[in-house]
Amino acid sequence: MAEHDLPVWVHPARGANFPDYLTEEKSKYEIWWTFGWPYETSVMMARLVFGGIFDLFPNLKVITHHMGGMVPYFEGRVGPGWDQLGARTSDEDYSTILKQLKKPHLEYFKGFYADTALFGSLSATKCGLDFFGADHVLFASDSPFDPERGPGYIRETIRVIDALPVTDEERRMIYEGNARRLLKL
Repeated sequence: MAEHDLPVWVHPARGANFPDYLTEEKSKYEIWWTFGWPYETSVMMARLVFGGIFDLFPNLKVITHHMGGMVPYFEGRVGPGWDQLGARTSDEDYSTILKQLKKPHLEYFKGFYADTALFGSLSATKCGLDFFGADHVLFASDSPFDPERGPGYIRETIRVIDALPVTDEERRMIYEGNARRLLKL
């Protein structure tokens, strides 16, 4: 995909059979979905960054669902917290990983793209927008829907995007411009 200059969409896929605790057989209260999917997205992002994938394929574009999972909200832990990568691990040496990366790790995280599927949360959308920037946020790439409420959920996402403190041009980028650019439409 890097060679074709096209994005890779990644969606989490944790199911109820993934327990919340090692002593359990399954996840309870739909935690696998509510917290599991943002966690899985964040893990995938970290594995790509620290695995050096973006140094091997600097033009690779990855679209994360649900506004980049936990990463924007935990920017302090992802950035300055991981500046000390290896300091908390005694059974494996992670001290060389950051030195091997061509850029500071936080720059790689900010290079991901993120969709607006956040169930109509204005604060989470603002957080993701602040982290990724308007040129890295896409509307409806995850086809935001709610089977119980039908098309009402998409209206909530539109309400949030329309309420964002952004310019008209940035709003146009989020709604369609970024997808058109990434997909070469």
